[in-house]
Amino acid sequence: MKPNFSTLIILTFVCVALLTPFALSSMYIEVLREDAFDLLQLLQGNLYKQITGFTALAFVFLEMALTLRKRSRGWKIKIPLPGSMQFWRSLHIFAGVGLLGITLVHTIGANGFNFNAVFLWVFFFVTLSALVGVVAETGIVESPQRYFGLQLAKAGKVEGSKQTPGIPKGKLIRSLRSLWLTTHIFLVSVFCVMLVIHIFLAYYYQ
Repeated sequence: MKPNFSTLIILTFVCVALLTPFALSSMYIEVLREDAFDLLQLLQGNLYKQITGFTALAFVFLEMALTLRKRSRGWKIKIPLPGSMQFWRSLHIFAGVGLLGITLVHTIGANGFNFNAVFLWVFFFVTLSALVGVVAETGIVESPQRYFGLQLAKAGKVEGSKQTPGIPKGKLIRSLRSLWLTTHIFLVSVFCVMLVIHIFLAYYYQ
């Protein structure tokens, strides 16, 4: 069930399509305000926000299920989540795209103000860090090349120096994963803290 490189490219275009309304929201929300004010009120009403908000929260919990499934292997208490590790990784990718979609539905593309604006951008970076990392890693894994790039055997000596084939595929994947996964986990941690604050503020100012 592992998404191949071509599938991930398609998902990338889907994410771009889902992000586009956020760049255009200032225009179409103004049109809604002038020509369909009742519809805009419905989309910004408490009932709509709660339904779509709790749906988005369900997607967040689904995303966290991957971490539980992965980390539970080292715990004394095993979490009974069926399916292989690869299944949960694939589900994590598709659920991430789904979460981006429900976020668009929840916000109707509005970027928000103050805290909500920063929160939304953190979420965008969470999505971007995962997408770039997975696409790059899968592209390298599926490549027939065993080495990437050229390295000079003797640094600083060009003439007469021997060239090695480059960086081995395994080493490059480990280095890349260390970089993007560390960044992704950090951003996810920030996102989770901001999510709790967002929920608190949503109910406090209700």
